[in-house]
Amino acid sequence: MRPSQVLRSSEPPIGKYGHYLNKDTWGHLGCVLPQRGIITYGLSSNRQNVLAGAAHDAVFNTWRRSSKQVLYWAPPLLAAYYAMDWAVKR
Repeated sequence: MRPSQVLRSSEPPIGKYGHYLNKDTWGHLGCVLPQRGIITYGLSSNRQNVLAGAAHDAVFNTWRRSSKQVLYWAPPLLAAYYAMDWAVKR
């Protein structure tokens, strides 16, 4: 019995064994000229200020979300309060 074509090939099949792109097609995504001049910048994770503005954003985001929901919970709350007040007085 001879091995299958996949086992005889030099590369694993695309989508298996952590191999997702063919090395012949990566970088040749329809461009006639090779890509040049692409600059990327990075910042070390220990140099970032990850909580910058978090308290300010939390206060105003809470206010914004609560103000949008007040008409859903305030009228039933007031109706229940006045109903209980009426029932106690009666």
